[in-house]
Amino acid sequence: MLRTRFSVGILALTLSIFAVGCKTKPTVSTPTPVTTPAPPPEAKPAPSIRSFSVEPTSITAGQSATLRWAVENADSVSISAGVGTVQASGNRSVSPSSTTTYRLSASGPGGTTERSVTLNVSSAPPADRPAPPASSSRSLTEMVGSLLSDIYFDYDKSDVREDGRGQLTKNAEALRQIFAAHPDGIVTIEGHCDERGSAEYNLGLGDRRSSSVKDYLVNLGVPGDKLKVISYGNEKPACSEANESCYQKNRRAHFSAN
Repeated sequence: MLRTRFSVGILALTLSIFAVGCKTKPTVSTPTPVTTPAPPPEAKPAPSIRSFSVEPTSITAGQSATLRWAVENADSVSISAGVGTVQASGNRSVSPSSTTTYRLSASGPGGTTERSVTLNVSSAPPADRPAPPASSSRSLTEMVGSLLSDIYFDYDKSDVREDGRGQLTKNAEALRQIFAAHPDGIVTIEGHCDERGSAEYNLGLGDRRSSSVKDYLVNLGVPGDKLKVISYGNEKPACSEANESCYQKNRRAHFSAN
């Protein structure tokens, strides 16, 4: 009897050990990978108008003033009141007949920004007595061709040189004679360039040269509304040889009659 109880105890102990060894192992979960969000797209810089001015800010009808501007981060720049599309920086002579507000608009990937300036224009005082028109047997074209001389510029420059200032002083006196003889006459200042540089760049450079000459003449007292400016770039060369002597002849402001 004792031996039987011992055997049963051994069997129970064996089954307990087996039961413990057969327990299910715990399940190990796999960690979820961490996803890093993509950085936001880089913001484009907004257009910046560094400067926009008119000099002087007040004129008398018939005189002219100069718009000057400088813009950054813009694909398109324009000025209202008849000026139109312009480069990112530059200057332009204007001669409105009445007070005018010019609005500069600069647009690019970063947006659009604007700034405005106002040019005050006062009426010219009436003359006490209208001067009788001077008679001349010579046509406007003949007087312009014989009395006005070309103005020459340095390479890639639009500033009036020292020799040009002396010539423009003589041209201003000649213009007064021309307009006295032809009160309704208009004289055009043509801006020209040598063949170096792109056609678009030379058109801009020719425009700056003709405008510089007009500004100088207006400062000498020549009525601004009697002068027009136009740029031909390198389209109408005075000389076609590829040397500096010829290039110098083409870098000029030329006067013609309308």
